[in-house]
Amino acid sequence: MKTILLGTVAALAIAGTASAADLRMPVKAPPPVVAPVFSWTGCYIGGFVGGAWSADDPTVYDRDGYNVGETWSYKADSSFIGGGTLGCNWQPVGSPFVLGLEGEVGYLSLEGSGYSPFGLEVISSTKVGDWYGMITGRLGYSWDRAMIYVKGGAAFVDVEHSIVDAVLPATVAASVSDTKVTWTVGGGIEWAFDMNWSIKAEYMYIGLNGSETSCGVATVTAPVGTFCWDHDYDGIHTAKIGLNYRFGGGAPLVARY
Repeated sequence: MKTILLGTVAALAIAGTASAADLRMPVKAPPPVVAPVFSWTGCYIGGFVGGAWSADDPTVYDRDGYNVGETWSYKADSSFIGGGTLGCNWQPVGSPFVLGLEGEVGYLSLEGSGYSPFGLEVISSTKVGDWYGMITGRLGYSWDRAMIYVKGGAAFVDVEHSIVDAVLPATVAASVSDTKVTWTVGGGIEWAFDMNWSIKAEYMYIGLNGSETSCGVATVTAPVGTFCWDHDYDGIHTAKIGLNYRFGGGAPLVARY
């Protein structure tokens, strides 16, 4: 009996020691929560609205002395602009830089006209639009969902000029229409308020620094012959706000703990 009691006491002591040891063991912490880091990589489609205005007044030069070599300028109205964009971005893993390629097509219509200051009823008119397009490269620097960027590339703009002698019987009328292929540069800021959606504010300058020549035949009264005028038109400033939808929803770059 004594032996049985001693054995029971010993067993209870060992069990108690083991239980106390179990209570002192640290509890394993749950794994940390993994949060995805936003990425600008992916393709997107978007729309925009804004305004455009001339960098300088259109100017007309009489090349052939139709009215003693006259030259004059006139104002061009500002314009509403609106259209759409389609592009793709690539952000290297672990880098704040974003590389992109973007196409843009939109509406603009800058128009103006003015009579010769010589009072001979010769009127010139200019129209830029009704459409334009751009193909640009984009380089951005991002802070998670915010990004600033610069853009540059090619622009395509429809330009029309005309000149008419409004006094009869002297008749001369000349016009020229051309799609100008030129350059554009600018930049903006973009913020992704959702994994798929972002808004932007952007400024772009379209360079139209050059001239178009229109020629017409004067008849009925002197001078008679073919006469030409140069129409100079400077660049266009544009400012817009836009909304983009990004396919893929900003896939994560790396895990953030």
